[in-house]
Amino acid sequence: MSWQAYVDTNLIGTGKVSKAAILGQAGGVWASSPGYTLSAQEQQAITAAFSNPDAALASGVRLAGQKFFTLQANDRSIYGKKAADGCVLVKTKQAILVTEYTAPTQAPEATPVVESLADYLISVGY
Repeated sequence: MSWQAYVDTNLIGTGKVSKAAILGQAGGVWASSPGYTLSAQEQQAITAAFSNPDAALASGVRLAGQKFFTLQANDRSIYGKKAADGCVLVKTKQAILVTEYTAPTQAPEATPVVESLADYLISVGY
């Protein structure tokens, strides 16, 4: 399956994720939903946030120009909130799944979608 198909089918296609991108940990965007653009600076900050979750908790994360307050962060997952919307970022062995969801979707609906795709990618070496 192509990286774009993971974004289109496994993330956006669920109806629980409104915007998504898959970043390579070594840099670059592997795939993204239409119009969802993460700047090079945002990509670097996202990658760095997994190495220093406390900094992500202190300063939040910025995705496509929007700042999200970080609710929870560790070396695998970062969860954030902006008004009624939120984000779920999950690191795999080689990639980082970056997703946003919009109200009325809530974190308990979007999070399992992203975490299970991450589990699958980890299980196949990505």
